[in-house]
Amino acid sequence: MSLINVRRDVSDAFYRYKMERLQTKIEGKGNGIKTVLVNLSSIAASLARPPSYVNKYFGFELGAMITNDPKNDRWIINGVHESAKLQDHLDGFINRFVLCKKCKNPETDVNIYNDRILLDCKACGQRTDVDLRLRLSGHIIKNQPNKKGKMDKAERRAAKKAKQNGNAGRDNGSGSGADDASDHVSNEVEENGDAGSDDEFEKMQAAAPVADIVVKDDEWAVDMSEEAVKARQAQLPGEFKAKLSLNDDDDDDGEGGATVYDEFGNWIQQEGEEKGGIDNVDSISVYVKAKELAIEGKHRTVLVLAQTLFDQNICLQIPKRASMLKQLVNSERHEKALLGGTERLIGVSGKDHPDLIQQVVKILQLYYHYDLISEEVVTKWGTKASKKYVDLATSRKIRKAAEPFLTWLQEADEEESSDED
Repeated sequence: MSLINVRRDVSDAFYRYKMERLQTKIEGKGNGIKTVLVNLSSIAASLARPPSYVNKYFGFELGAMITNDPKNDRWIINGVHESAKLQDHLDGFINRFVLCKKCKNPETDVNIYNDRILLDCKACGQRTDVDLRLRLSGHIIKNQPNKKGKMDKAERRAAKKAKQNGNAGRDNGSGSGADDASDHVSNEVEENGDAGSDDEFEKMQAAAPVADIVVKDDEWAVDMSEEAVKARQAQLPGEFKAKLSLNDDDDDDGEGGATVYDEFGNWIQQEGEEKGGIDNVDSISVYVKAKELAIEGKHRTVLVLAQTLFDQNICLQIPKRASMLKQLVNSERHEKALLGGTERLIGVSGKDHPDLIQQVVKILQLYYHYDLISEEVVTKWGTKASKKYVDLATSRKIRKAAEPFLTWLQEADEEESSDED
């Protein structure tokens, strides 16, 4: 099998870092059609990265579900994807997760330190950071690579195969310069309006540096008398009062926080009315407002956002809000709040839009795709209906609708578990 340079921008025929050209095979038909990555294990061994990382990266870039079956050396992406396009995305993976940021050499090891991903370059000795805003970064931190010298069966087979092809994967040299492959963005994600770009958080930070927010001691003083609370509730728009649910028993912080969240939700609704629709409310403005209210770290904030930023067009709205939400959803409690708020949204909006419940699988898929929910949290959520946010009958219907997604997660988890045995 012919080999190509790991860095395809290097035309030197004697470049020492080689890998196989990606080969694919289309299987199935109709809704079950899929793309099998025939030689992904060998390529991953040449890059000294687990094949699961590469396939997960493809899944993120293409907006497609993937299946990893290391035991049988099967790496699958749902749908039809051309080899050339996947090879372009592989360039992006190499540029972001393999090449040293200083010398552009692929002879690097992955190390996790204090929730940072460091590339330890054996060529120049530099340790450079991987951008944590990339979606795969969160997956890598949660699924850290095997310790040095330890490989699973699939990796050992791939390494042996690579060695037989005259490419041990780590017999590497050096090179210089590389084109940024970040321009290779999947059309599928772009069509969904993915505004969750890697640089959006930088804009947020520039727009709302913590040091720039000055809060006076009495600026957020709140009158908590019964009359004042009722007066504030009466000022909320009717749609918001009907939709918003903040009775979150998991977090009674004793700070009168519900009033702040009412103010936050009220502000979002008013912004939507002034701008001609909730989709016209800027995500950065929402983030800045949360920081001004000092609630950007609270899980109740996520609960409010799920019920105010989304409507019957939620599947089109999630990609546009993903980058902002990712900065706020940083614990299991936040993930539960996102699911709870979404459940409440579906329960209330479903009365006028009964087809909304049919979108549950797609909603969960998008949350999972953008690393807004984890397998553990959504699986536990799906095991038992709750009347915390909606009536019990509606909660059961929502979980029933979510079964295909939950089943897919379970099957994938079982495959991984069987491979470890």
